[in-house]
Amino acid sequence: MAKKRINSFIGRIINGNSAEVLSTMESNCVDLVVTSPPYDDLRNYTKDSAWSFDSFKKIAKQLYRVMKDGGVVVWVVGDSVIKGNKSLTSFKQALYFQQVGFNMFDVMIYEKAGTSPPHKKRYFNAYEYMFVLSKGLPKTIHLIEDKPNKWANHSTFGNVTRREQDGSLTPKGKKVIKPFGVRTNIWRYNNGKGFATKDKIAYEHPAIFPEKLVEDHVISWSNEGDVVLDPFCGSGTVAKIATALKRQWIGIEISKEYCEIAKKRLGLECTEQ
Repeated sequence: MAKKRINSFIGRIINGNSAEVLSTMESNCVDLVVTSPPYDDLRNYTKDSAWSFDSFKKIAKQLYRVMKDGGVVVWVVGDSVIKGNKSLTSFKQALYFQQVGFNMFDVMIYEKAGTSPPHKKRYFNAYEYMFVLSKGLPKTIHLIEDKPNKWANHSTFGNVTRREQDGSLTPKGKKVIKPFGVRTNIWRYNNGKGFATKDKIAYEHPAIFPEKLVEDHVISWSNEGDVVLDPFCGSGTVAKIATALKRQWIGIEISKEYCEIAKKRLGLECTEQ
């Protein structure tokens, strides 16, 4: 079957099955994916879909095919607890991504300022994984430097050295410490109603992630004009942020109801595959 050029998908929220829609796209055409798939059976998002590991595998294979060399996938995911046992579906997905060819470039943590309700026998769950996968080495990296340095604008006490492969030290001289350094790979965001976004319509979707989380990943792994894809676009957060940051975007959503939410939020038409 002939594949469609990427331009026919740009700027559209497509109502359809992600694996099927992705299978119609040309290869090597997407720069960045930022998405959050359904989490086990934590929520019944829609009666229109049945999410399983087989469904995931089809999508993972298609994502690898449509990604450009050096493209990045940010996969935000959590696990359910069944009879006291963590499902570890997130890890199974991460390992399968490696099987199809992706590199696990980083394992990051999304720390939630607002936690889920307490459990009698477990600590509060306050995080989700953000797997940063790449097709080869990432072609674009813009590390965010917003971590305040305690000794900003001071010189280092001694000479900075670099350890060489043979174990020797190469002196690099002194350096002045910058006001801000690269942040850690644990990112904390205010979440929940009124914090994730100011768009009231978005909260008609049961689970949205913070706009700032999406913004930081889009800045980190893409450039203006790049194509950003969300295969589970939900309320359209990725599309909104991509537009604001002058990226091209594609959204795929199997639920007609959620397509309508995104359409209203973005002022767009929701089209079928």
